[in-house]
Amino acid sequence: MLTQLAAATGVLALLTLVPGPDMAVVTRRAVARGRADGLRTVAGITTGLLLWGVLTVAGLAALLAASAEVYLVVKLAGAAYLCFLGVQSLRRPGAGGAQSVPGPGAAPAEGPAGGAWRTGLAANALNPKIAVFYTGLLPALAPSGLRPAAGMALLVLVHVLLTAAWLATYVYVLSMARRFFTRPRVRRTLDRVTGVVLIGFGVRVATTA
Repeated sequence: MLTQLAAATGVLALLTLVPGPDMAVVTRRAVARGRADGLRTVAGITTGLLLWGVLTVAGLAALLAASAEVYLVVKLAGAAYLCFLGVQSLRRPGAGGAQSVPGPGAAPAEGPAGGAWRTGLAANALNPKIAVFYTGLLPALAPSGLRPAAGMALLVLVHVLLTAAWLATYVYVLSMARRFFTRPRVRRTLDRVTGVVLIGFGVRVATTA
């Protein structure tokens, strides 16, 4: 069983490292408002994964994956949200770049503390591809020595921990270079790139069968 768990962890780790909407959302929040805001965004993202994990173990995610109509509604809502975040970045490139930059662990300059968490949660909760990923892949990776539900729950927990560790490390790297990223010219360029990337992910989510 330990060998199967190690192999499954390796697969999940590789999938976690692939850049996706989560990384774009974290980049946007961490660069704009600092380490604390970035970490709250990571907490929202992992909460979204736990939500999908609970639904998967309960069998509800399989119903979503099997229902074309429900899947389409959730997919379009998620795509619209990513595009909304992208348009926000494009409309306000470099906003706040000329202001003084707080220390790496400082609190966000503006906005409620819960906003970052809700942003991360919405980015994952409105992504039905996670339901398909969990229902399609986790049963095949679950250790044979455990009951199917327990095996999938264990792998969901592993995936959540890997995601939290990877994105938190990424936030800390961004925070160390934040003074560079918040220079007006660099910030404008980064906001435009992030905006285009988020819109691109939104379009991709909307058009993926």
